[in-house]
Amino acid sequence: MLEIKRHLHSVVSSAAERLGYLDLSFDITEPARPEFGDFATNAALIGAKAASMNPRAFADTLVKEIEGAKDLNIESISVAGPGFINFKLNRKWLHDEVRLAINLGEEGYGRVDVGKGAKLLLEFVSANPTGPLHLGNGWWASYGDSLGRLLRFVNYHVSTEYYVNDTGGQIRALGSSIVALRKGEDVPEGGYSGAYVADLAKSYDGSDDVTEAGRWAAERILVFIKDSLSKLEIEFDNWYSQASIEESGLVAEVISVMEGAGVIDIIDGKKVFRATDFGDTRDRYLTKENGDFTYLAGDIAYHYNKLVMRGFDYAIDIFGADHQGQVPSLKGAMVALGVASERLEILLGQMVSLVRDDEVVKFSKRKGNVVDLGEVTDEIGSSAMRLLSLSTSIDRATTVDLESVRSKSMDNPVYYIQYAHARMAAVERMRIERGIDDPSLEKVDLGLLEHPREIELLKVMARLDETIEFAARERAPYKIVGWLKEFASAFHGFYHDCSILGATSEIAAVRILLVRSCQVALRVGLALVGVTAPEQM
Repeated sequence: MLEIKRHLHSVVSSAAERLGYLDLSFDITEPARPEFGDFATNAALIGAKAASMNPRAFADTLVKEIEGAKDLNIESISVAGPGFINFKLNRKWLHDEVRLAINLGEEGYGRVDVGKGAKLLLEFVSANPTGPLHLGNGWWASYGDSLGRLLRFVNYHVSTEYYVNDTGGQIRALGSSIVALRKGEDVPEGGYSGAYVADLAKSYDGSDDVTEAGRWAAERILVFIKDSLSKLEIEFDNWYSQASIEESGLVAEVISVMEGAGVIDIIDGKKVFRATDFGDTRDRYLTKENGDFTYLAGDIAYHYNKLVMRGFDYAIDIFGADHQGQVPSLKGAMVALGVASERLEILLGQMVSLVRDDEVVKFSKRKGNVVDLGEVTDEIGSSAMRLLSLSTSIDRATTVDLESVRSKSMDNPVYYIQYAHARMAAVERMRIERGIDDPSLEKVDLGLLEHPREIELLKVMARLDETIEFAARERAPYKIVGWLKEFASAFHGFYHDCSILGATSEIAAVRILLVRSCQVALRVGLALVGVTAPEQM
């Protein structure tokens, strides 16, 4: 799709240039209705003013110039409405999609070079190790993992990282809860309740030092977190300790660099980053009254470590919307440290609500009221969990009704998409069982693919590279899920209306290859969102 759109753009640009109109900025799109053709452009509407002509008259002039070039891809051109130019193409560009998918396979089909080999560090989840991952803060795990898969596919060298907040007030609060429960006392105010804390307290045999107890508990909770993520088949390349940043002396070093850059003030003995100089709404403290560093100070040092010390070209963080206030100060600090602002990208996700048995479930680690991510994954399955979390943009609040994804029916989008792959796999099994020869690309006539269902299916398949490019640039894996739904729908329609193995031998051969190419495309899309491609259902 990208290639044919670029070709048509070049055809129209060249025609305009021959008429004396340079650098027109116009689009090549697909018409909403197929009877208008395969593609359309607004070039005449854009260029009419420069040509001092009515848009429709300029469209007629452009069309004559394009027709004179006799492009073999173009079957016919027409002008519609106020001056839109519609193209109907030779079907060869669609038929070649079958050959392309089969020859390139899952490793190559749909690939576009967006990343140009840049090194990128993707940090996501990073929930405090003070309790097991619940659905609320684990929802973006699938998003982060799928974004990593997508960015790798478009030629970024991606490393994924979980920032372990294993120091600070929340670890001391966890430790004080462990120590109190071990002594048979009530959990202190601001501490952590819940069965998991009580179970940990029974096993703790260390000192009453709350930091020691908190870190001991955090190490064990990390085991729970890793287990929940593994159920979603998510593994991180790095688990980076916040304590290691602080204990290395890097925070003090980075603040010293900021002082040298002249962006630090001293107020009441505390060091303050002049963040308002970089677009923040207020200046930010980097040290406390007792001399300890603030969380922001540690976070600045951590990102300096990413982008300067470890040499990543880009870093992407995925935060919850409640961290929105950190964004301008963190990005501003990077600029103050000499790091270009576009090298740090922070994506904000809205919160998720869970409906179970018609009731909205609230999440709170401190109160011990959590819905464990691993339990939900066990209940509905990894693929369902991932597709659910990727069905909408992360900047939209989401409510999940578990009942809607338990059913194995065509109304369930997870089942609907996976069933399309199972049907594709079944075609190959039945071909072998019936002793039908394996068709050869070199010997079949792909021009026989002319049924409206076949054309629709090929058009959707051809959009995969365009969808991948858009999803990668916009950090939007949900676009891949949207394509998967559309493609599954097109395939089910084709499967219902077009006999495959029961057709004449010539038609059967070409449709077997069509299904085979579709299987490649569907597996590419499913792999990008981390969903399995079942052979049978």
